[in-house]
Amino acid sequence: MSSPLSERASTGIPGLDEVLSGGFVPTRSYMVRGQAGSGKTILSFHFLQQGVDEGETALFINLEEDLRDLKANAAALGFDTDAIEFLDLSPSADAFVEDESYEVFAPSEVEREPLTERIVEGVTAVDPDRVVVDPLTQLRFLLSDDYQFRKQVVGFMRFLKDRGATVLFTVQNTESLPTDDLEFITDGTIRLDVGEFGKSVRVPKFRGSVTQGGDHAYRVTDSGIEVYPALQPGSSAVDAEFEQLSSGIPEVDTLLGGGIERGTVTIVSGPTGVGKTTLSTQFMKAAADRGERSVIYLFEENRGTFLARSRAINIPVDEMIERGTLRVNEVEALERSPQEFARMVREEVEGRDADIVMIDGISGYRLTLRGEDEQMLQQMHALGRYLKNQGVTSILVDETRNVTGEFQATMENVSYLADNIVFLRHLEIGGELRKAIGVLKKRTSDFERTIREFEMTDRGIAVGEPMSDLRGILTGAPESVDRDSQRDE
Repeated sequence: MSSPLSERASTGIPGLDEVLSGGFVPTRSYMVRGQAGSGKTILSFHFLQQGVDEGETALFINLEEDLRDLKANAAALGFDTDAIEFLDLSPSADAFVEDESYEVFAPSEVEREPLTERIVEGVTAVDPDRVVVDPLTQLRFLLSDDYQFRKQVVGFMRFLKDRGATVLFTVQNTESLPTDDLEFITDGTIRLDVGEFGKSVRVPKFRGSVTQGGDHAYRVTDSGIEVYPALQPGSSAVDAEFEQLSSGIPEVDTLLGGGIERGTVTIVSGPTGVGKTTLSTQFMKAAADRGERSVIYLFEENRGTFLARSRAINIPVDEMIERGTLRVNEVEALERSPQEFARMVREEVEGRDADIVMIDGISGYRLTLRGEDEQMLQQMHALGRYLKNQGVTSILVDETRNVTGEFQATMENVSYLADNIVFLRHLEIGGELRKAIGVLKKRTSDFERTIREFEMTDRGIAVGEPMSDLRGILTGAPESVDRDSQRDE
């Protein structure tokens, strides 16, 4: 059953097919390697089930697990075990009862030959298009040394390939078996790793095609395995015309030199309670008025609180949601990997044509990395580049530590990612706590270099005239400027 490289045998897992640029190359052999409980057998059933769904013949060669348990576990995940052929070569309880030992695994020619005959007879009778051997390393116990094991594996894979089968075999990470040598025998390797911060899948080898590199996340669910590819920003960008997007507030647009440009990355920074989320949401309101669609990812606030607060300042979030111009997603950071979140964003951008994406906030998104600090900038850069290449405008909310005092542009050292930085500050003026807004950075055009008073009311956001009568605003404790003294000087 030879097939050109352009044709692929789907793995049955969409995310893994994406990583493999379409799936396995037919009539080749692939190794799935991982520790116990990583999901190797489940992945194998996805592969066989996909073949059944496409009208192919699927064979599972079982060398270890009790067949009844194997079928029951697979059926519980929704796999059609009745449509899959099984060749059960697992050790039986009779061998232990009769011999009072596990000598069924002793390396004798007498025991090897019947096993080989059973495999040949079983494969010949079924004539499968897809074969899974689980686990292949179990054959090592039937052979006298590592050399014989490798020799037999090469012959076994060649026998299956000559019959036109695409083969998937599993091996378990172990120090006692020569699994590293098997990577040189196979056409490709899939590694499943279970770490402290989640599960990851890598493809260190894949002959005949380019695959997506890096660590991809996966999750074992009630319906099997889901794979979440690492975000690939790509080198090409959409051909978008230069266009400024209004915030809907004239004074904010003036500060920004007319607005923010489509397809740029804007960071809105400031301490807690200053109005970062509210200001960012105002851009969504203006987008809805233009008939555009926005999506908000809440990492640090629940959806109910966000909606109630937006209503209180005259942002009609309920109407926007009902019209389909706004979607609000609450994200549990510790339950998501960066790859899972990236897929959520891709579905909104590529599947639902989102024009603006808002992430509230950066420190909450950082938790998806589960302590891997060195990856945060890399992941944020990939996400920002992807959105930019798609022509999507992104707004990132970043909370700084100091309520007043020393000024900080951003807290997470991501200012280099931003095309625009808008900051908000708490001010103490005459014993009263007030707020201010300014623009620190704008790559694509000039902007107003003043600081204006910022206020949230039940009628919406109000921005005042430039606060030119104060100095030291960025310290949080401004002082009045004596204009007469300045003129005298």
